Amino acid sequence: MSTKPRSTSSLSGRAEPSDAATGSKPTKPRPGLHIVATPIGNLADISLRALDALSAADTVACEDTRVTRKLLNAYGLDRALTAYHEHNADRMRPRLIKRMKDGESVALVSDAGTPLVSDPGYKLARAAIAEGLTVTTLPGASAPLAALVVSGLPSDRFLYAGFLPPKRAARRKALGNLAGVPATLIFLESARRLAAALEDMAAILGARPAAVVRELTKLFEEARRGDLAELAMLYRSAGPPKGEIVVVVGPPETPASEAADLDEQLAVALERASLRDAAAMVAAATGLPRREVYARALALSGRNRGKA
Repeated sequence: MSTKPRSTSSLSGRAEPSDAATGSKPTKPRPGLHIVATPIGNLADISLRALDALSAADTVACEDTRVTRKLLNAYGLDRALTAYHEHNADRMRPRLIKRMKDGESVALVSDAGTPLVSDPGYKLARAAIAEGLTVTTLPGASAPLAALVVSGLPSDRFLYAGFLPPKRAARRKALGNLAGVPATLIFLESARRLAAALEDMAAILGARPAAVVRELTKLFEEARRGDLAELAMLYRSAGPPKGEIVVVVGPPETPASEAADLDEQLAVALERASLRDAAAMVAAATGLPRREVYARALALSGRNRGKA
């Protein structure tokens, strides 16, 4: 890791030198909850602000103390760790809240990535907010966002759906509830259930483009792209892959009837508003991405001018 000083954003919005970069003693974080993102694979993805917070917090609340200890050891940090996970959250949450009310700073981390995403951290954040305590974040790596970025699928609107149910019937029901969502869908999935999940996605969601992304930021990072049926066949024949897996599925195509309805709404809006305002109004009314509606409004406007 380079020791060259770099700038990090302070809570006030100014750029200040990072203590981790300058070698000076980190400033003690103010009392409250500091939600700290950690690497999802490559240890170099830790931020300088995160190192400062972890080195100076009164305690680090983490899912698995063994995992977090390895991270701290890699950077020569020695802090008190407090286990906070789904099995002890109800018992530990009041204790952590009391420590913060007594003037201590708590750094919350997950085993990898950004806390509160598929972990019980949001309940701690909610409880801290209810008590009027400071809640802030030190952003960084996130597997769902990293997978979306490399998938090549539309990113202007997306829904993170986490893990699907393990049983086929429940999984198909959950997918049915998501089928009409006009957005790219992001799922986490286990290697052994991947083929079955992709088959159910193909059956319920239809012939959508998708990407299976695994081992993000690691040496053997891989993204396989194709439609859902193709990917299901691939992983059924190849067997379960290794590593952490994120599945990204493209949004549904707009049915012809919906496209006609969109055109009708835009035609009415364009009669009484500018192109930009008409697109904004129709996007708000339909829930469709503004960029998509604006492009359609632009096309309709050009077609109407051609008829004049």
